[in-house]
Amino acid sequence: MKSPTDTVGAFEAKTKLSELLERVRQDAAFTITKHDQPVARLIGFSSDRATQRAAATTELRALRTRCTLGGLDVRALREEGRA
Repeated sequence: MKSPTDTVGAFEAKTKLSELLERVRQDAAFTITKHDQPVARLIGFSSDRATQRAAATTELRALRTRCTLGGLDVRALREEGRA
């Protein structure tokens, strides 16, 4: 199981790239930021498509719990857009 994503500034990522790559090899992941805004993710390479799909599904489910429509009805919004 992967650990939570750590955040690293762009300058630090540049100066410590070798160290970050070694930690990624050990299954770590990093979000690289510039001026406190996320710009990239540094994750390990995996050729296993099933693992990638499972990770994507997990991330989408987590996103679904964080992002809501605030009580709005999707069908009503769709119908309003068609009018």
